[in-house]
Amino acid sequence: MRRRAVPYLLISPTVALIAVFLVYPIASVAYYSLQHRNLTRPWADGFAGLGNFRQMLFEDEVFWHSLGFTAKWVVAEIGLQLILGLALALIVNESFIGRGLARSLVFSPWAVSGVLTTGIWILLYTPSTGVLRFLGQPEAAVLGNPDTVFPAVVVTELWRGVPFFAILLLAGLQGIPGELYEAAAVDGAGRIRRFLHVTLPHLRDAIVLATLLRGVWEFNNVDLLYTLTGGGPAQVTTTLPLYVAQRAVDSKDFGYGSALTMAGFVILLFCSLLYLRLSRFGEER
Repeated sequence: MRRRAVPYLLISPTVALIAVFLVYPIASVAYYSLQHRNLTRPWADGFAGLGNFRQMLFEDEVFWHSLGFTAKWVVAEIGLQLILGLALALIVNESFIGRGLARSLVFSPWAVSGVLTTGIWILLYTPSTGVLRFLGQPEAAVLGNPDTVFPAVVVTELWRGVPFFAILLLAGLQGIPGELYEAAAVDGAGRIRRFLHVTLPHLRDAIVLATLLRGVWEFNNVDLLYTLTGGGPAQVTTTLPLYVAQRAVDSKDFGYGSALTMAGFVILLFCSLLYLRLSRFGEER
């Protein structure tokens, strides 16, 4: 009995930490999602049941708009970051003079925080100080125009997110045995066929892991959009987590903010499990 209990005793500190920092917060948010809890209206606090979810699904147009923009944001960012990150990884994986410096420059934006990234790009987008005045459009306010704000925020996040893909995919490229490329070349495979039949299959797990992690992070992106546009103009760049911050932090409506958070949690959990299932991550090829 003592021998059987030893493994459980060894993992008990980790289990306790997971319970404190993961299970308890989720349970707490689930509890508050069933409550009316608004600091600006304390007299109305109390049990709400499914009232917050009913309001969210059938009365709140901003919720559906933010959910649609979140899907558009995640798809655009993950697709472009994957393509550009893979291209950069392939370039810096080659041998050339100054490769170490090139890798440092490619990876450096990943070390910059979201708020600092926002500060850099706000200066670039500002009509009086940015690059647009050199392109003959000194009065263009790209962050204040609903037609141009989405490409502007996408480019800003690409600058920070592409290096993450490049780092992971470069690690995967360096793990591919060179003998496979030599054997493929002997069989007459050109550069494109070697890429399709050697490189991509061996990068499958790295691509799945990178897209999953970045998908979750981009879904939960708050700092960059909050400081860059604040969800504007006219809430056209409001993601679901940013809407949660507006309702829970700015408006002090913690009950409804918790309901929005639970909706985001369920959506992320379902999409992550479905993606891992469809991609067969970790299975033998």
